[in-house]
Amino acid sequence: MAIDKEIQELLVIGDSDLLILQVQEEWAMKNLKIAPYVKLVQRLCKRFCKIKFRHTSRLQNEFADALATISSMIKYPDTSYIDPVEIYLKEQPVHCSHVEAEPDGRPWYFDIKWYLETGTYPDNAIFNQKKAIYRMVNNFFPSGETLYRRTLDMGLLRCVDAIEATKILEQIHVGVCGTHMNGLTLAK
Repeated sequence: MAIDKEIQELLVIGDSDLLILQVQEEWAMKNLKIAPYVKLVQRLCKRFCKIKFRHTSRLQNEFADALATISSMIKYPDTSYIDPVEIYLKEQPVHCSHVEAEPDGRPWYFDIKWYLETGTYPDNAIFNQKKAIYRMVNNFFPSGETLYRRTLDMGLLRCVDAIEATKILEQIHVGVCGTHMNGLTLAK
């Protein structure tokens, strides 16, 4: 598209440092399957007056993914000029960790826990709510005051209320704790 629009200067941002260095011929290619693609990119690079490649880590690649998603949704008019997208970078990353508390002050899992403990539905539950509670209780396991949810691989996830969830999210963003799960669960 950049060639079709007769772009003269291009900045290419990629998350594969290896591919960028191979295109720039700073590193040799060992994988012969990608050689035709690298050669094609090198040939296309000659059609620009100025082209730069920049590596971005995969952690920072969310920005590139967002731009790709936005660009795939935009219908470009048949003109030779595309308005630039203005991007403002903040000094520090912003994390939003908002967990809503239930209006009645009870945790989200209260009805499930109540049914497991007493075998009865809440007084104000309608038919559809009773049906949903009945279906969900098979995946939950009470242990004392704590309620756990069984995963498909038979792992247990601890159910937390809004206050504890907010505290856990703050700890994760600050980095004082690990992932709150084992490596296999995290990979899945």
